[in-house]
Amino acid sequence: MSSDVPRPDGRSLRARPRPGVLALALVTLVSLTAASCGDEDTGVTVGQAGRGTVDEIVEAPGSVTARAAATVSAPAAGTLDELLVEPGDRVSKGQVVGVLDAPELEDRRRAAEKALDQASRGGTPSVGTSGFTAVQRRTDKRAAAAFDDARDAADKITDEQLRGVLLKQVDAAQEQYAAASAAAGAALRSVQRGVASLGQALGSLSAAQKLQAQQAYDLADAAVEALTLRAPVAGVVQLGGPATGGSSSLNDLLSGAGGPAAAAPQSAGGGSGLPGVDTAVPRGAFVAAGTPILTVVDVTRLGLTAEVDETDVLLVEPGVAATVELDAATGAAYEATVRAVDLLPTTSARGGVSYRVRLDLAGGKLDDGTAAPTPRPGMSAVVRLKVRQAADAVTVPASAVVNSAGQDTVWAVQNGEYRQLPVRLGVQGEDVVQVTSGLDPGQRIVVAGADRVRAGDKAS
Repeated sequence: MSSDVPRPDGRSLRARPRPGVLALALVTLVSLTAASCGDEDTGVTVGQAGRGTVDEIVEAPGSVTARAAATVSAPAAGTLDELLVEPGDRVSKGQVVGVLDAPELEDRRRAAEKALDQASRGGTPSVGTSGFTAVQRRTDKRAAAAFDDARDAADKITDEQLRGVLLKQVDAAQEQYAAASAAAGAALRSVQRGVASLGQALGSLSAAQKLQAQQAYDLADAAVEALTLRAPVAGVVQLGGPATGGSSSLNDLLSGAGGPAAAAPQSAGGGSGLPGVDTAVPRGAFVAAGTPILTVVDVTRLGLTAEVDETDVLLVEPGVAATVELDAATGAAYEATVRAVDLLPTTSARGGVSYRVRLDLAGGKLDDGTAAPTPRPGMSAVVRLKVRQAADAVTVPASAVVNSAGQDTVWAVQNGEYRQLPVRLGVQGEDVVQVTSGLDPGQRIVVAGADRVRAGDKAS
């Protein structure tokens, strides 16, 4: 009788229980037989050490991740003038998906445009040296007010990346104007020293005025341009922001693949929060700064995150293959490959320490061989990582191994008697383990009922 029944594919499973996760293994058995000892049922089963391939599997909970996801939110308070996409639409990066109307920002741009037109047609100011300083101070004051308005408008934008771009634009404009204003002041001092004409100084002052007007318009125009909503990543449109109150945040649904797409900005909030109400903001509705309008999800490359217990994580390396089962796809098996293992730990739901392992997810098949359905981000998974393999190894059933005084041993049959032999184990499966030393293939051993055996007992 054999205590190990191979599966139809010739492989069997064994697990090494560990806190938080389960370790499994696959093995192909060669020449493993068993028989009762004697005519009486002694409860002892004798078999043979075999030879085969052992795969050690670490099992961990996980979830499906998207390559990237980004929520497009209102950059400033206003009304949604246009929404150019529908749920399920595919959009490209930078594609216009909506337009906001913010009267305050548009009024500021119109005023700046008018001032720019006047400065362009005004020519050189007709002032003497006594009025030069007063004109320059007024110009400096208008420039400072324009920069303050531009910073205030930029600070209200919730998109961190866009806000940073606008603030840098304000800083660059301020530095450029400061240089022009300083040049005009230096020209006036040259006039006062008699080394330059007043016309040259007035030309510098006129250039500073025109620059200030142009910068004020450019900054106001940039703030209005930000009201045109564009897709930060390519992907599929979902109205509103990521659902609130769920078990997964937007970060949890990302693969952490790196690069601009994976670092896409998040929304400041979720959906409407009202049961039965669409999260879409209707056209013409007022929105506060930060209101989520839509989310774009990039599913061109799906991944997985698995939480591997600290007792197993040192066995997991990039390139390790895995098989995946989804709660949502019964009977489907997917392939995956480890891409990276986090260095910093997380606290698992059980209170233990685990490490996040990131994998690339490939296609799957159903039991009948047909293609499995495409998973969706956030779906729960069981990930089985094949961390070690021993090919053409000496193998024994796990039930044959007895730990005696800290030493792994097996009971072998030698000269018709039972004798306890120390062995060293390698890759350990659920039903079968690898023996790296102390035993030869074909050697008769006790595979069940080892607790009933004593040294020197007769074996039949």
